[in-house]
Amino acid sequence: MTLPSEAPNTLGNAIGEARSKWGWFVALGVLLLIFGVIAFGNLVIATVASVYVVGTLMLVAGIVEIAHAFGVKDWSGFFWWLLSGLLYAIAGFLAFYNPLLASAVLTFLLAVSLVASGLLRLWVGLKNRQASGWGWIVAAGIVTALAGLIIALGWPINSLWVLGLFLAIDLIFQGWTFIAFGLALRR
Repeated sequence: MTLPSEAPNTLGNAIGEARSKWGWFVALGVLLLIFGVIAFGNLVIATVASVYVVGTLMLVAGIVEIAHAFGVKDWSGFFWWLLSGLLYAIAGFLAFYNPLLASAVLTFLLAVSLVASGLLRLWVGLKNRQASGWGWIVAAGIVTALAGLIIALGWPINSLWVLGLFLAIDLIFQGWTFIAFGLALRR
């Protein structure tokens, strides 16, 4: 058990160890940045790669749930776990079988989620007008809902590139973050 007096030493040791590895953070950042630029270069392939990742996760989750179903003792529990696992596994298989259809479905779900999330933020912000910073919540809600609407208005044609665009942007931001973190550790 760690004593409270030992906690700063543990934190100091962790920071010292991370500082000694600053180059690895920068290297990972550069690699992620390169992957992000490659993804930007071909958004359709990046979209298909995203679909394959989601499909793999769903297939694995489905297999795990099917295996779990056989560990459930009562019939109704077994049936629901088996059904859930089968649906996950089928959805994962379909992502591999027809990645373009899967990208259309995922893009539509993304659009719906963004609109719903944006409207919820807008509602929360307006409901809390007496709180400091409520305008930022409203602004974030408007931007998020508009992003969802723009995606929905371009659907299904934009489903060929939207997921790839999100992946490319995420990889680039992660890359810059790791580079900045590694360089900060170096100082």
